[in-house]
Amino acid sequence: MDDRNAIDAGASRDSPGVRCLSVARLTLTDFRNYRSQRLEMDVRPVVLAGPNGAGKTNLLEAVSFLVPGRGLRSARLSEVGRRDASGRAWAVAARVRSWLGEADLGTGLDLGADGRERRVVRVDGETARSQTALAERFNAVWLTPQMDRLFVEGAGARRRFLDRLVFGFDPAHAGRVSAYEHALRERTRLLRDGIADARWLTALEETMATRGVAVTAARRDMCERLDAACAAAAGPFPAAQVALAGEVADWLAAGPALDAENRLRELLAAGRSEDGAVPGPHRDDLVVRLRDGGMPAEQCSTGQQKALLISLVLGNTRLMAAERGASPVLLLDEVAAHLDGARRAALFDEILMLGAQAWLTGTDAPVFDRLRGQAQFFRVADGVTSAADDSQ
Repeated sequence: MDDRNAIDAGASRDSPGVRCLSVARLTLTDFRNYRSQRLEMDVRPVVLAGPNGAGKTNLLEAVSFLVPGRGLRSARLSEVGRRDASGRAWAVAARVRSWLGEADLGTGLDLGADGRERRVVRVDGETARSQTALAERFNAVWLTPQMDRLFVEGAGARRRFLDRLVFGFDPAHAGRVSAYEHALRERTRLLRDGIADARWLTALEETMATRGVAVTAARRDMCERLDAACAAAAGPFPAAQVALAGEVADWLAAGPALDAENRLRELLAAGRSEDGAVPGPHRDDLVVRLRDGGMPAEQCSTGQQKALLISLVLGNTRLMAAERGASPVLLLDEVAAHLDGARRAALFDEILMLGAQAWLTGTDAPVFDRLRGQAQFFRVADGVTSAADDSQ
């Protein structure tokens, strides 16, 4: 079954033929301020309206745990459980419409007998070996108010943002990133502790060379395709120019991946006395500019930076719809309220045109009036979420 037929098979009975990844049912247990919550929805956009602190963003965070990583808040596992729960364990379960048809995904905190905290992942009731199993079935991309400074803070946040985009096209990327980062940490620890085990270091550096070049190659390819998608876009959001910066990316631009692997392997072996002072994907950076004029994103106004972020997310959504036949789930936290009328209307229209199940939060339901009759509305208050009449 190809991607498009898989999405058709998972489409809602209310909207037959709609091709999008979506959440059909979401169940939370001891998650943030939710003791227990179950929501059911179709493939249309989801509007969550309610006062600040009611739990709107917590619902988006729950959905974000259905992809590899630490969720939209980058929280530690122990920080996610409900504060007044008797134990620290928490769980998120969902029935999703995926590339492979409907699937039951689950994740949460597992407290082992040894007291160590582990994240467990289950797919259709079976425990998965890694979080990569989530990326093989589901994809979500998010924008939060905390990301407004993405272009002016450290490169780490930009790498994580870019990697989430890659996951939607290459699920195995999650495993390669994890393997590279583990090897980097182990190598750094050995050098810091003065453990001169040549065979151990060589094995770690082999992993860093092969997995690291593959990681950078995937990021570079994503940037090139996203740049083309953004260049072809029209509308009130500024067109973005996207590229990957980094020494390994430069090697890949100049020659084959095998040469880049050999070069990185040699530099790692020669740099064992210089802890961390070697190139690699841990030094990659996502570089974004205004396509009109070339101004770097970090020099743009706050409003321009937010608009550029939205432009990137919409460009990625169009790209996934074109290449994989399905839009990702969009988690847009307090985005619409800070846009002018023209850009807000353009955002809503683009979401509807792409058939994306976007989850949008806001304190004022009238902000979303343009979506009345085309989205499903929920009221959120004090950790309780209930369906609302979308005609009012």
